[in-house]
Amino acid sequence: MYDILVIGGGINGVGIARDAVGRGLKVGLCEKDDLANHTSSASSKLIHGGLRYLENYEFKLVRESLGERETLLRAAPHIIWPIKIVLPVEKGMRPAWMLRVGLFIYDHLAKRALLPATKTLNLRKTLQGKCLKDHLKIGFEYSDCWADDARLVILNAMDAHEKGAEIMTHTECVGLKRHPDHWQLELRDGNGLIRYCETKLLVNAAGPWVNKVLGLSGQIRNQSSVRLVKGSHIVVDKLYDGDHAYLFQSADGRVIFAMPYESDFTLIGTTEVKWELENGPVVISNEEIDYLCSAVNDYFKKQITPEDVRWSYAGVRPLYDDNSESASVVTRDYVFDLNEQGQAPILSVYGGKLTTYRKLSEHAMEKISHIFPNMRGAWTKDASLPGGDIQYEELQSYKMDMTAEYPWLDDTILYRMIDAYGTRVSAILNGKNSIADLGQHYGQGLYDAEINYLTQYEFAHSAEDILWRRSKIGLQMNPEQIKTLSNRFSLKNVA
Repeated sequence: MYDILVIGGGINGVGIARDAVGRGLKVGLCEKDDLANHTSSASSKLIHGGLRYLENYEFKLVRESLGERETLLRAAPHIIWPIKIVLPVEKGMRPAWMLRVGLFIYDHLAKRALLPATKTLNLRKTLQGKCLKDHLKIGFEYSDCWADDARLVILNAMDAHEKGAEIMTHTECVGLKRHPDHWQLELRDGNGLIRYCETKLLVNAAGPWVNKVLGLSGQIRNQSSVRLVKGSHIVVDKLYDGDHAYLFQSADGRVIFAMPYESDFTLIGTTEVKWELENGPVVISNEEIDYLCSAVNDYFKKQITPEDVRWSYAGVRPLYDDNSESASVVTRDYVFDLNEQGQAPILSVYGGKLTTYRKLSEHAMEKISHIFPNMRGAWTKDASLPGGDIQYEELQSYKMDMTAEYPWLDDTILYRMIDAYGTRVSAILNGKNSIADLGQHYGQGLYDAEINYLTQYEFAHSAEDILWRRSKIGLQMNPEQIKTLSNRFSLKNVA
């Protein structure tokens, strides 16, 4: 019997599983698809305070988010790093004084050690203004962090597994039975096989499907409810030089990010559209593509059209429903609903955001501490994630050391691997003395040695898992290369 079984392999689910197992509890987690298969791989890739949330007076959420930026940066400096964001002042939008006041608050709500304070830019005399339209004269540059969202999920799951948690991907919970002192779960794996297990406490971190899980238990719903908002992004060929991002104000009062992506591209997002699960597959609409193109065309000299979109992705954010009229002002904070009622407890998670997943997990443990009075205390604040046991300030010198140790491996491939795996890159390269030792090459620097690592340690089961969640190599691969990689997994499954 588990102490805790978590339903949901997104960032909140794996964060709670990791925190719980590190406190000495017996933990299991089931996810009906791949880890980060849905919302948690469809974010804007930022670890940020949420500058826009200040307008809604969500100071507590912004403060907590700001405080987490450097905590997460130190935990995983290989997949999270600082990024400077340029906010141009546009006539008719929020005035310069308002933006400066907001950024002053943003700079001082939480302590900073690594991230610099905001500065004012003359866009006509800086690199940051070179790609912008000539009428834009003044801007502000502030700092947040960029993150590989899907890999952040994977690393939390890896750490939970290495500490003793059972991580069950492609395993759907299809039945729940509540008893006075435990839950009985019916789980179905990808092959249709059924297994049963028991847990003292059930954590419902199913995101958009949180109410569906409650339905399995015979409960209609808790006191809290979820509001689904679809957010979509587009990827186009690189629109500007530099490693900074932009935050643009749009005419409808929303803001749009544009940022460097995978070396050769620019990522643009996001939209906010009311969504229902009955709507079917979560994909970007033509209207959303038009909206994002138009929003950045108001600022960039280089114009884009829908035909320029190389790739797009969309996800549904399961926000806590605070009854706000507009999707853009619905709170991004999180709420717990602990249902005990004299029977086995279930903790349902509503809302949350990538940046605050660690704090959410800590608070979840506080919420259930009376159920497990002997569990150990909080521990994740100063703990690194797999591959992150290196100081952010030392990462570049580490890359140089690895270049010297593996001179036969192209720097572009090596640095990509270090940015993905950090110090765990040694698990892939140890004992290798030549490019031939890496095995078959599938294109874009992806070799058998890396694939074997991903299937053995990172729960990868398919070409899609590797190309779009463990990495974004799918952006560079051609259809023939993708087919060859897919065939590798097909043949393995047949064997």
